[in-house]
Amino acid sequence: MDEKKVKKVNDYMFKVDKEGDMNVPVHIYASDKLMDKMKKDRCIDQGKNVATLPGILKASIMLSDAHQGYGFSIGGVAAFDSDTGIITPGGIGFDINCGVRVLTTNLTKEEVEPKIDEVLDELFKRVPCGVGKKSQLRLTQDQLDEVMINGAEWCVNNGYGVQEDLDNCESNGKLPGADPKKVSAKARGRGLGQLGTLGAGNHFLEIQYVDQIYDAQVAKKFGITKKDQVIVMIHCGSRGFGHQICSDYLRKMEDHFPDIMASLPEKDLIYAPYKSNLGQEYFAAMNCAGNYAWANRHMIGHHVKEGFKTIFGQETKLKTLYDVAHNIGKIESHEIEGKKRNIIVHRKGATRAFPKHHVDVPEKYRDVGQPVMIPGSMGTSSWILVGTEKGMDETFGSSVHGAGRVMSRNQANKEFRAETVKNDLSKQNITVKSASWRGISEEAPGVYKNVDEVVDVMKNAGISRPVSRLKPIGVIKG
Repeated sequence: MDEKKVKKVNDYMFKVDKEGDMNVPVHIYASDKLMDKMKKDRCIDQGKNVATLPGILKASIMLSDAHQGYGFSIGGVAAFDSDTGIITPGGIGFDINCGVRVLTTNLTKEEVEPKIDEVLDELFKRVPCGVGKKSQLRLTQDQLDEVMINGAEWCVNNGYGVQEDLDNCESNGKLPGADPKKVSAKARGRGLGQLGTLGAGNHFLEIQYVDQIYDAQVAKKFGITKKDQVIVMIHCGSRGFGHQICSDYLRKMEDHFPDIMASLPEKDLIYAPYKSNLGQEYFAAMNCAGNYAWANRHMIGHHVKEGFKTIFGQETKLKTLYDVAHNIGKIESHEIEGKKRNIIVHRKGATRAFPKHHVDVPEKYRDVGQPVMIPGSMGTSSWILVGTEKGMDETFGSSVHGAGRVMSRNQANKEFRAETVKNDLSKQNITVKSASWRGISEEAPGVYKNVDEVVDVMKNAGISRPVSRLKPIGVIKG
């Protein structure tokens, strides 16, 4: 990467001008400090490569948590016309609809912290976590079809959760256009036994408390009413089911479009024209995985509610604040050069962040805007933000999805000992329960950027506004 070509626009934005094969510029939201971190991997080159894709609109966008990924940088956003544009699995990710569900409670830190070991033990029993862990629920093939088509709605129809959970969920937890016939037998096999499981890697279930409230009016609308209120954050996706769908269609596109493969600056950007048969097949299968992920987080949320009631009594109230996707491609209507157009927005490691009055924001939040949930790393802050009009104009209504890694998992295992990380967190009154020691060392706080700095850029850029900062009490890792 020629660093001279990265031009500073202001204290929270940089730009790489259109050149060579690029069809649009690259817009990078970052502070000087975060930009220094971005320059240490290939993510800016990846942003330039995305800018060469045919039909890309406005800009290749990199948010303040951006770091090197597969094809796109993680923390990348790109949009294409839905009639003439493309769809690329590398712009959506392997863990399709990895995302976050947040539950509010009527409990306080003072009530929960003394029982945190008991809480984690109870949730650990109810929510299987770790590599390859199986669910207590065994779906039939017909039930898996229903989950693929109806997403979280299937859960409510079968006695798990309530309608309010669906109302407070992006797309109501159900994407249209899902077609189970476009999903391979191998993917189906991986999905049958994993609904309601956390998985491994950076996925977690975290018990948090409200540390600060920055916008009391919006916070109250979101069900955040006071400092020290206990919040539960669930971060996971479509498990091996979505991963297999992504793998299947990457291979299909590589085989079907050798000429496109030969023309790409990076093979991981392989794409299909969106309106082609293969493009439509991938989109239908991706929607199946997206719906599976919403059902997965919904089931975990249901088990969390039941676990809390077991410990704190049946009068305990847990409600879904919101649920957002981080890895998804969606057909949306946006204004491009003064005209409304239907476009396919790729968000990879990025969160939808729509402003107030938008029809796709849940009715109860429509007068303030969409909740945006930003998980930190173990031992650090997490954030609740709200979408803005400026974000809608500049980033297709997108915000960051987390802190963003600064080192690989292999490097993390070399630099951090899990026992040391766990002990250090314990000294901060943060209890960790994990299915493996690697799950702790790979996700040590030092593996990530400072999430507060990442959020600060979004705030200063006007892309999304802080509502509340959360701090952890207890963490379950895979």
